[in-house]
Amino acid sequence: MDGFDGLLRDALLVTALLTLPVLIVATVVGASVAIVQAATQVQEQTLTMLPKILAVGAVIVLFGRFGMQLCAQLFHEVVARMPLLARG
Repeated sequence: MDGFDGLLRDALLVTALLTLPVLIVATVVGASVAIVQAATQVQEQTLTMLPKILAVGAVIVLFGRFGMQLCAQLFHEVVARMPLLARG
């Protein structure tokens, strides 16, 4: 089970590395838009979503290749460890 625990830890680490930058950018942009809306008293729903969509899209474009490399590396590691996991 030690090999499986290592793979699970690696998978969770890759998941965190892929999601945290997107979540941080969406949170910062959302908070910034909320502050601007509160200051100007403009309560438009589309105004809150468009900057977040653009910012998250930009992060995905910038870090997408890195994320795909991480996923491919994890996949190769899982395939390499399959015989060890099958033996128990």
